[in-house]
Amino acid sequence: MKEKLLGCMEIDLDGQIHPEVKFHSIGIISEDFGEVITSLSVDESQNGHILFTLREGSHYQLKLKFSVLHNIVSGLTYCNTVWKGGLQVDQSKGMLGTFAPQKEPYVHALKEDITPSGVLARGVYSAKIKFEDDDRRCHMELKYSLEIKKR
Repeated sequence: MKEKLLGCMEIDLDGQIHPEVKFHSIGIISEDFGEVITSLSVDESQNGHILFTLREGSHYQLKLKFSVLHNIVSGLTYCNTVWKGGLQVDQSKGMLGTFAPQKEPYVHALKEDITPSGVLARGVYSAKIKFEDDDRRCHMELKYSLEIKKR
């Protein structure tokens, strides 16, 4: 089965080399403004800055672009946690799937969500999205902020 997923790629079939997931960008797709893509740099000083500004009550999806290197990554999952004023207000988890190494990056959109609405929902939210595989190996943890404005 593993050979079939890997195809003609020269990969360590014994599983001695751990898979590496390299995230290139995170984007947001919204009915309000279309699609906005933010490149993920290695600059840790940018960790936590406002990536997106959304209107209250908007439908949106997070969109990821990533590559898998060295070996198959099995059961890649995400957990996105959102806080406002130090209180956790949302947490979503989901399965992205199992991915084999390939030359072209994968593009994956997470499930659609709706921003909260109302005067109390407006403001800046801090968030953290974390990606792990079946072996609980963390492939990326990104802290970011988003702002919700009046419609």
